Amino acid sequence: MRDIDDTKAPLLDHLIELRGRLMKCVWALFITGAVCFYFSDKLFAFLVHPLKEAFGDGGGRLVYTKLYEAFFVQVKVAIFGGFCLSFPIIANQLWAFVAPGLYAKEKKALLPFLVMTPVLFLMGASLAYYIVMPTAFHFFLQFQGDSGGLQVEALPSTDAYLTLVMQFILAFGISFLMPVLLMLLNRAGFVTRAQLIGLRRYMIVAAFVVAAVLTPPDVVSQLMLAIPLLLLYEITIIAIWFTDRKQARNAAASDGADLST
Repeated sequence: MRDIDDTKAPLLDHLIELRGRLMKCVWALFITGAVCFYFSDKLFAFLVHPLKEAFGDGGGRLVYTKLYEAFFVQVKVAIFGGFCLSFPIIANQLWAFVAPGLYAKEKKALLPFLVMTPVLFLMGASLAYYIVMPTAFHFFLQFQGDSGGLQVEALPSTDAYLTLVMQFILAFGISFLMPVLLMLLNRAGFVTRAQLIGLRRYMIVAAFVVAAVLTPPDVVSQLMLAIPLLLLYEITIIAIWFTDRKQARNAAASDGADLST
């Protein structure tokens, strides 16, 4: 009975620690969300800038068809901005919970991936905001004009536009994390460089399928996500080649040291 009680204590301590760290994540999200809600007008103005540029000077407008829509758009902007701002705190709390159970060598191996995760996400989000969205919006707005004697005009709603922007940013940001996932799988021994090379033809199909699912149903957006995914796949294969060579050199050096002793 005493042995059973001793095994329950560490589990209870871990659950208490997990609860405390989750509460810190919730508070971080709440505080950053409140700050973003205060600046929601400025944040939405930043998000709407690509559409404003696509419309041109003096053209275009956003509408809302429900009385409460504009308010909830500000709430969604606050939640989205709060999550982005609090993500480093959330990631740090999760890392602080997992790190004590890892060896020093494992911590050192995972650290580069932790650093590259926000960097790659930011790269994908930046590509979506500065290149993909302006290009896609220009393409969409080309269909304005006269059609059968009737004037066709784009009148996007605020909620629909924000949903589209979030879709673009999250799709590109998350997709750009693929190298981290593949290199972690390689480090864990689940996939090898030779297997990734063999799966290249399937990756081409998978990239276009992912692009078709995550982006709006237009060829421009899909190509602008699928092509970077294929490039990142090839870059990952090259990066794994370098890490495999480094591991082989380290293994040879350690074997030589063992023989000398």
